[in-house]
Amino acid sequence: MGARARPLGVRAGGGPGAAWPCTSSRALCPPLPPLSFLFLLLAAPSVRAAGYETCPTVKPNMLNVHLLAHTHDDVGWLKTVDQYFYGIHNRIQHAGVQYILDSVISSLLADPTRRFVYVEMAFFSRWWHQQTNATQDVVRDLVRQGRLEFANGGWVMNDEAATHYGAIIDQMTLGLRFLEDTFGNDGRPRVAWHIDPFGHSREQASLFAQMGFDGFFFGRLDYQDKLVRKMKLEMEQVWRGSASLKPPTADLFTSVLPNNYNPPENLCWDVVCADKPIVDDRRSPEYNAEDLVDYFLKLAKDQGEFYRTNHTVMTMGSDFQYENANMWFKNLDKLIQLVNAQQANGSRVNVLYSTPACYLWELNKANLTWSVKRDDFFPYADGPHMFWTGYFTSRPALKRYERLSYNFLQVCNQLEALAGPSANMGPYGSGDSAPLNEAMAVLQHHDAVSGTSKQHVANDYARQLAAGWEPCEVLLSNALARLSGSKEEFTFCRNLNTSQCPLSQTSKSFQVTVYNPLGRKVNWMVRLPVSKHMFLVKDPSGAVVPSDVVTMPSSDIQELLFSASVPALGFSIYSVTQVPGRSPRADRPEPRFQKSLSWIKSSSRVRPSSRVLTIQNEYISASFDPDTGLLVEMKNLEQDLLLPVRQAFYWYNASTGNTLSSQASGAYIFRPSRQTPLFISRWAQTRLVKTALVQEVHQNFSAWCSQVVRLYPGQRHLELEWTVGPIPVGDDWGKEVISRFDTALETKGLFYTDSNGREILERRRDYRPTWKLNQTEPVAGNYYPVNTRIYITDGNMQLTVLTDRSQGGSSLSDGSIELMVHRRLLRDDDRGVGEPLLETSESGLWVRGRHLVLLDKARTAAVGHRLQAEKELLAPQLVLARGSGTPYHLEVAPRKQFSGLRRELPPNVHLLTLARWGPEMLLLRLEHQFALGEDMVGNLSSPVTLDLRDLFSAFTITDLKETTLAANQLRAKASRLQWTPNTGPTLKPSPSRLDPASITLQPMEIRTFLASVQWEEEG
Repeated sequence: MGARARPLGVRAGGGPGAAWPCTSSRALCPPLPPLSFLFLLLAAPSVRAAGYETCPTVKPNMLNVHLLAHTHDDVGWLKTVDQYFYGIHNRIQHAGVQYILDSVISSLLADPTRRFVYVEMAFFSRWWHQQTNATQDVVRDLVRQGRLEFANGGWVMNDEAATHYGAIIDQMTLGLRFLEDTFGNDGRPRVAWHIDPFGHSREQASLFAQMGFDGFFFGRLDYQDKLVRKMKLEMEQVWRGSASLKPPTADLFTSVLPNNYNPPENLCWDVVCADKPIVDDRRSPEYNAEDLVDYFLKLAKDQGEFYRTNHTVMTMGSDFQYENANMWFKNLDKLIQLVNAQQANGSRVNVLYSTPACYLWELNKANLTWSVKRDDFFPYADGPHMFWTGYFTSRPALKRYERLSYNFLQVCNQLEALAGPSANMGPYGSGDSAPLNEAMAVLQHHDAVSGTSKQHVANDYARQLAAGWEPCEVLLSNALARLSGSKEEFTFCRNLNTSQCPLSQTSKSFQVTVYNPLGRKVNWMVRLPVSKHMFLVKDPSGAVVPSDVVTMPSSDIQELLFSASVPALGFSIYSVTQVPGRSPRADRPEPRFQKSLSWIKSSSRVRPSSRVLTIQNEYISASFDPDTGLLVEMKNLEQDLLLPVRQAFYWYNASTGNTLSSQASGAYIFRPSRQTPLFISRWAQTRLVKTALVQEVHQNFSAWCSQVVRLYPGQRHLELEWTVGPIPVGDDWGKEVISRFDTALETKGLFYTDSNGREILERRRDYRPTWKLNQTEPVAGNYYPVNTRIYITDGNMQLTVLTDRSQGGSSLSDGSIELMVHRRLLRDDDRGVGEPLLETSESGLWVRGRHLVLLDKARTAAVGHRLQAEKELLAPQLVLARGSGTPYHLEVAPRKQFSGLRRELPPNVHLLTLARWGPEMLLLRLEHQFALGEDMVGNLSSPVTLDLRDLFSAFTITDLKETTLAANQLRAKASRLQWTPNTGPTLKPSPSRLDPASITLQPMEIRTFLASVQWEEEG
């Protein structure tokens, strides 16, 4: 993405005045040779396997310039995925991926020295399935010869800030599996290639290393960081992706590309470029070959000064380039021939067609010692006052929908694995997890979940998710009927967050199936909108369970509450029946409402202590100021901790540019006009709801901001459910809304955020670990991505806030935490989107979310936030039915409870993946979810050993093979290039014999298996 990323002369789109030399029927265009004529040009003997052995020959005593011919094809940005693939709406942006691939293949066949790099499998797989067998054979040969190289190989090039590690692994697995199935080992990418994401996370490096990549290339890093790296010759180094995994497990050689991912200035030869082609006919008045060669030689020498070997790269391509690949390759052919001809005159520059993997191979052979990086590359700024920290929060509704869809996909995958083939074809029709898997993969793209696309594209991302849910709902219905033994009319209530569920609101009786995707039993408070009656709730054994009907003060909607107990990887079925003739009012007094008069100035100076609003359960107490209605104190009763903490909502006035910089706040950029945010309101109108099953304080801050602070019995955290929107912009001020927690904790400028939901990184205000920061934006320059949690600590006490989606967060003063929950802006930030972040549809205007607040001793805090974050991510899935079903098998009695595990997983083990892989094969990932030394009191940070032989109840594992993280290489056969870090040599761990009876997980280790299985007979 991004017009800003382009060199001079490259147009960001096909607007008025853009010249397309070959789009008019009257244009004189060199005809591309048809593929059928070019089949003969394939070198017949070239049947060597792809990999480093197919790399071109270099000249050891010269500066070798590796030209990387590539295209960067966003899976949605200014146009939708389909519009980009088919080349529709070229007035928005001239781009048609199908034509790019057609053209590139023809041009590669025209000359055996040419090479090309392709990345996005969402596009390539679609193109591939439209090709003839003959074309597919030709492409297989090009791949085998290393002339068409795949880099990265994920379904998309995922964002690194707003993505959860589980979803990253899933999308990479999908793309790499396509390559493995299509090209075998020849198509396996050797390098990771993230040339456009807007900052880079440490966890991403760790995941890439565990997937078996030999190196990592990226384009964007902070402008100050880049200057320092050039001076220190640290544009390439070893990135240590984990503080827990033993090196070199998560070590990844990382190279910063010299020019983002664009061609050098004056050397762009695409239809969207304005640079002059090479004219090498001396008789022509346009002759420019000599000048261009001199320019190139100087460019190569200057660029080589910042890298440590006699090799350097130039990225020859950019967004959606090579639609007429002949233009590019014809000029590159001339450039190579003309530059190398200068060697006869003493030039020491050798230029060649190459690939990222071949460049990496030469660096590895140089056998140098490399510096080590241990932090990450956030936040990213491309100039003073230009911090790309707004997208951490942009489009919060889409970010939540993506996170909910991750949950639903895991449930879908698990039930497909547990029920076997009957999940895919059963009484409800054809069920399929693939559409949601592909839609979720698309959402990981760096302009999708990031919230940085045009509005119509964001709408299309949501459409793809919705379309993916439907076949998964059929699959769930088939699976639940098979596993429960009863065919019901299942209903999925997708709008429970807005208290809408037609079945529960209109039926006198219904049943609720609660499915738990975790490897441990959970107790979960079920909340369902119902009619104004009392209800009787029974558990799977028929015993009555406590329930309550609560009236929501803000909406007058009735909600039924009951606590469900659900076994590991299984379900419990609860029955709900209306009690005739009884309403909540007739049964008991109306839940006590207490209206705070805090927003009225009172003449009384002293308030009796009984006026203080307090909610409390056996673990947590929360108190609210009677004058303001704000949260002012939190207690952990179990650990005897008390922390004064004030929470309120504020907004930053979005900058539209000023005398220091014209930079405005936009979809990518966060730039407040002043450092101090404004209160939405200094007080809240409050109402108290207290029943046996819930205690809530409802806070109303304004017509567009409210919150419910909630405690359930047995809950070790305080739940804050906020509702924001529509943000008013009638005053012509864009607004960026935050929830802020202020305490007296002495935090010494430090705070902590997660990396993609896994390991935790220390952050320090106005500081970067690897260079001396010149801070130009004290607010935006201290924002970091918060995927699942942020915390502060004074070493004794820790305050942690868990999020239900990715958000931007910071600690701008000691003892403070702030999280940006919503933003609505009136200006574009000039990074290519061309429209302000001004959502107008109801789904994006009005946002509801949850913050879970934990107060703990620092030594034990990890246990609380690790286990609660896992429960938040994989919350139970509710499926409703009327309850008058028919038996699945006449001879088998229905069951109301089921567990897919014979024994629970230990608390430090997370079942990351359980999914169908083949007709009789499953993909299984087990993860140690604690970091080294994190649990300072118990043993949850210790290695843990599992016996997989009889772990699952629904199937028996007959064979087990361990693979790399993305399941595209057997672990025993996988090897990576070895690099020497300046911290000393690292020993490659020798893989031990795989014993299903003894699978050991080290802290933060993920182990991936392909399991051949036999499903239990039905009944």
